[in-house]
Amino acid sequence: MGEYSLGDAIQQFLKKSRLKGSVQALQITDVWETIMGKTVAKYTDSIKIYGDKLYVTTTVAPLRQELLYQKEKIIERVNEALGEKVIKEVIIQ
Repeated sequence: MGEYSLGDAIQQFLKKSRLKGSVQALQITDVWETIMGKTVAKYTDSIKIYGDKLYVTTTVAPLRQELLYQKEKIIERVNEALGEKVIKEVIIQ
Protein backbone atom coordinates (compact mmCIF):
# COMPACT_ATOMS: atom_id res chain seq x y z
CA MET A 1 0.00 0.00 0.00
CA GLY A 2 1.45 3.35 -1.06
CA GLU A 3 1.39 6.69 0.66
CA TYR A 4 -1.41 9.13 -0.08
CA SER A 5 -1.93 12.71 0.89
CA LEU A 6 -5.03 13.38 2.94
CA GLY A 7 -6.66 15.12 -0.05
CA ASP A 8 -6.03 12.12 -2.32
CA ALA A 9 -7.40 9.73 0.30
CA ILE A 10 -10.58 11.80 0.68
CA GLN A 11 -11.03 11.99 -3.11
CA GLN A 12 -10.70 8.21 -3.42
CA PHE A 13 -13.14 7.69 -0.57
CA LEU A 14 -15.71 10.02 -2.18
CA LYS A 15 -15.38 8.28 -5.54
CA LYS A 16 -16.28 4.96 -3.93
CA SER A 17 -19.01 6.22 -1.59
CA ARG A 18 -22.48 7.65 -2.10
CA LEU A 19 -21.51 10.88 -0.34
CA LYS A 20 -19.94 12.36 -3.46
CA GLY A 21 -23.18 13.88 -4.77
CA SER A 22 -23.95 15.46 -1.41
CA VAL A 23 -20.50 16.98 -1.15
CA GLN A 24 -20.75 18.40 -4.67
CA ALA A 25 -24.18 19.84 -3.88
CA LEU A 26 -22.63 21.66 -0.92
CA GLN A 27 -19.74 22.87 -3.07
CA ILE A 28 -22.05 24.37 -5.69
CA THR A 29 -23.90 26.43 -3.10
CA ASP A 30 -20.56 27.75 -1.85
CA VAL A 31 -19.26 28.78 -5.29
CA TRP A 32 -22.53 29.88 -6.95
CA GLU A 33 -21.88 33.57 -6.25
CA THR A 34 -18.34 33.30 -7.62
CA ILE A 35 -19.52 31.50 -10.76
CA MET A 36 -22.58 33.60 -11.59
CA GLY A 37 -22.01 36.91 -9.82
CA LYS A 38 -23.53 38.62 -6.78
CA THR A 39 -26.73 39.79 -8.46
CA VAL A 40 -27.68 36.36 -9.80
CA ALA A 41 -26.79 34.72 -6.47
CA LYS A 42 -28.88 37.28 -4.58
CA TYR A 43 -32.03 36.49 -6.57
CA THR A 44 -31.52 32.72 -6.76
CA ASP A 45 -33.77 30.99 -4.25
CA SER A 46 -32.17 27.54 -4.32
CA ILE A 47 -29.56 25.47 -6.15
CA LYS A 48 -29.68 21.68 -6.00
CA ILE A 49 -27.93 18.82 -7.73
CA TYR A 50 -29.79 15.56 -8.36
CA GLY A 51 -27.77 13.06 -10.35
CA ASP A 52 -26.34 14.94 -13.32
CA LYS A 53 -28.93 17.76 -13.25
CA LEU A 54 -28.59 21.17 -11.66
CA TYR A 55 -31.89 22.69 -10.50
CA VAL A 56 -31.92 26.47 -10.12
CA THR A 57 -34.98 28.11 -8.58
CA THR A 58 -35.80 31.82 -8.82
CA THR A 59 -38.99 33.89 -8.57
CA VAL A 60 -37.59 36.72 -10.70
CA ALA A 61 -38.93 36.27 -14.25
CA PRO A 62 -36.23 38.28 -16.10
CA LEU A 63 -33.49 36.36 -14.29
CA ARG A 64 -35.19 33.06 -15.11
CA GLN A 65 -35.26 34.05 -18.79
CA GLU A 66 -31.59 35.08 -18.74
CA LEU A 67 -30.58 31.79 -17.09
CA LEU A 68 -32.50 29.86 -19.74
CA TYR A 69 -30.34 31.52 -22.41
CA GLN A 70 -27.13 30.74 -20.49
CA LYS A 71 -27.67 27.03 -19.77
CA GLU A 72 -24.58 25.84 -21.67
CA LYS A 73 -22.37 28.46 -20.04
CA ILE A 74 -23.73 27.53 -16.60
CA ILE A 75 -22.91 23.85 -17.25
CA GLU A 76 -19.35 24.76 -18.28
CA ARG A 77 -18.76 27.05 -15.29
CA VAL A 78 -20.19 24.64 -12.72
CA ASN A 79 -18.23 21.67 -14.07
CA GLU A 80 -15.07 23.76 -14.11
CA ALA A 81 -15.65 24.87 -10.51
CA LEU A 82 -16.28 21.28 -9.36
CA GLY A 83 -13.24 20.02 -11.25
CA GLU A 84 -15.05 17.34 -13.26
CA LYS A 85 -18.03 16.81 -15.56
CA VAL A 86 -20.80 16.47 -13.04
CA ILE A 87 -23.62 18.50 -14.58
CA LYS A 88 -25.09 17.58 -17.96
CA GLU A 89 -28.35 19.50 -17.76
CA VAL A 90 -29.60 22.68 -16.10
CA ILE A 91 -33.26 23.03 -15.16
CA ILE A 92 -34.51 26.52 -14.35
CA GLN A 93 -37.63 26.66 -12.18
